[in-house]
Amino acid sequence: MAGARQAQQWLLTLLPAFPVLLLVLRLWQLSQQDMSTMLLLVQYVSPLGLLSALLIALVWAFPVVVLTFGVLGRLLRLSAPDRFDPERSLLASGTARTPGWVISAAVALGALTWQLRFLPSLLMLGLWLLALRTRYLHPDQPTRILFVSVALPLAAAVLSYSVLGPAIWTACREGELATAALLAVPPAATLLLTGPIPGWIAPTLTHGLAFTVAAVLPVVMGAVFLRVPLLPTAAIEVLPKKAAESDPAAPTAAPGSAGTAQDGREVVLGALITVTDTSTIVLDRTATVRFLPNGWVESQVLCPQAAAVPYSLVSVGGWPVEETALDWMMPRRPVADPDIRCEGRLPGTS
Repeated sequence: MAGARQAQQWLLTLLPAFPVLLLVLRLWQLSQQDMSTMLLLVQYVSPLGLLSALLIALVWAFPVVVLTFGVLGRLLRLSAPDRFDPERSLLASGTARTPGWVISAAVALGALTWQLRFLPSLLMLGLWLLALRTRYLHPDQPTRILFVSVALPLAAAVLSYSVLGPAIWTACREGELATAALLAVPPAATLLLTGPIPGWIAPTLTHGLAFTVAAVLPVVMGAVFLRVPLLPTAAIEVLPKKAAESDPAAPTAAPGSAGTAQDGREVVLGALITVTDTSTIVLDRTATVRFLPNGWVESQVLCPQAAAVPYSLVSVGGWPVEETALDWMMPRRPVADPDIRCEGRLPGTS
C-alpha cells in the first residue's frame, strides 16, 4: 500500500516541476547561456505566452501517455491478475483510476494532433485498448470477444491497407523506410495484443516498457520544445537620429554592410522582447540584446515564422504524411510576398 501511494506522491510533486524545467531550459537556450540575458527574458516574457507555446508544442504527448500506459496496464491486468495490485504498482493504480472518457478523449485528441504517419499507430493502440477492455469486462461473451479481438482489427487492417497502400509503395520507392514502416506495420500488429500474454512474462514486460516510455518521453518532449519560438520575430528599421543630425555622411556601421545604409539606417532582425517608454528591446540573431531608442525606430514589421521544409514526399489522397488533421482542416494562410525587411535588408536595396 505504501509503495503505490508514495510513488503517487512523488509523481504529483515532480509533475508540475517538469513544465517549469522545460520553460527555464528554453529561456536558458534562447539566451545562449548568458545569465543576464536570461534574467531579462524572465522579466519581460509573458508567462501566459510561455505556457501557450508549451501547450501547443506538446499537446500530442497527452495521448501518448494515456494510451501507452493504458495498454500496458490493461495487458498486465488481463495477463497476470494476481500481480495487478493498485496498492503496490503505480501502473496498476493508474489503470484502475483512469475512466473510460479519458481514453476516448485521448484518442480524439491524438486523431487531431498526430501527424498522418502516426495515425495507424493510434488506431492500433485504440483497438488494443478496446479488445483488452472487452475481454476483461465480458469474459463470458465469446462472440463479442471474437468480434472485437479478431474481426474488427482484421477489418481495420484491410481498410487501412486499401487506403495507405499507394502511400506505402511510394515511401518504399523513395527510400523513406521509416515512413513506410509507420504506415505498414501498425495495421498488421493490431492483431498481436488483443488478448493476454503469458503470465510469467507480463509483469516484467509491462513494467519494463512503462519505465522505458517514462524515461524516453521527457527527453523527446524537451527536444521538441527547445525548437519552439517563444518570442515574435520582428524586423525593425532604425535610423540613429543623433548620428544623422551631427554628420549625415557619417554612417554608424560599415558602409555597404548587410542591412545598413550610408546614413546609418539599418534593419535589426531578431526576437522582439518588449517595448518600454524609452526603448525597443530586441534579441538579435547573434543573441545580443539591443536597446533601440524609440526615437530611432522608423518602422517595424512582424515576420511570420518560416514554414518547415517538408521531409517526406509521401501523401495520402493529397494529405501529406507530415501534417496533422488540424493542419489539414484549418484554412491556409494566404501566400503573400515576404517583406524585404524580414530578410535583414532595407527597402529599395537589392
